[in-house]
Amino acid sequence: MRGAVEARQNRAGWGFVAPALALIGAFFFVPVVGGLLLSFTDFDVYAIGRPDTARFMGLANYLQVLRDPVFWKALGNTLVFVLLGGPLSVAASLAAALLVTSKLARFPGFFRSVFFLPVVTTLVAVAIVWRYLYHPEYGLLNWGLGLLGLPRVDWLGDPRWAMPAIILMSVWKNFGYNMLIFVAGLQSIPEELYEAAHLDGAGGWARFRHVTLPSLGPTFLFVGVMTMIGNFQLFAEPYVMTQGGPVGATRTVVMLMYEEGFRWWRMGMGAAVAFVLFVIMLIGTVIQMRLQRERR
Repeated sequence: MRGAVEARQNRAGWGFVAPALALIGAFFFVPVVGGLLLSFTDFDVYAIGRPDTARFMGLANYLQVLRDPVFWKALGNTLVFVLLGGPLSVAASLAAALLVTSKLARFPGFFRSVFFLPVVTTLVAVAIVWRYLYHPEYGLLNWGLGLLGLPRVDWLGDPRWAMPAIILMSVWKNFGYNMLIFVAGLQSIPEELYEAAHLDGAGGWARFRHVTLPSLGPTFLFVGVMTMIGNFQLFAEPYVMTQGGPVGATRTVVMLMYEEGFRWWRMGMGAAVAFVLFVIMLIGTVIQMRLQRERR
């Protein structure tokens, strides 16, 4: 009797999740498997009309990607964005979360909305505003540098400054999302821990270091992994702001994948770039998870 009830419950459970699993399979797993198969062929614009003309290439596409200096340049640009933009974004998100959850903060709900507003703002509108801020002659940033007696900077036209400019804009636009996650993490920390630390004589910095940061460990892991994955997929900001220039200084791996697949119509090569990026992101995720485990 009990086994029959459990069987009915299992069937009911599978019945509830079956539509979601079907959608995930149709719109995630099938395209991923299809892209993986494409990466082993020379599928291009001509093969769209006649798929039978596509030839199996084995690992030739992957070898060509790894031998391409343009790929390594794009990967270097992407790593710069990940290693600089990621920590800056996490730090800005944590700082904003601490501010809006502080007992001294007034109108915290208003400021949460203000800090989150750039996340939901259209990237094109944000890019237009920031292009004016970065204007070499009339931009606000160069106006501020002039007040300080410093030379003007061609933010988007100088290869040395183009990527830092993209990083600054991206951090401003995206930090509000992680801020809400940190707010939830901070609100889940028991107040008794702070009271006990205060009774032991711990000051504000000591409480932050020994209570807040350790308690936010799982939150840091989630935010760090998601931020890293999002940064590795950087595309929209440089595409709108610089189109990958100047001289390829802001071309990223995803931009290279887009160019191979949808500008030159080399679908097989674009798919190979995508799966090389997937392996790199997987390695980065495993490293972060192991580092978090060792800290425990």
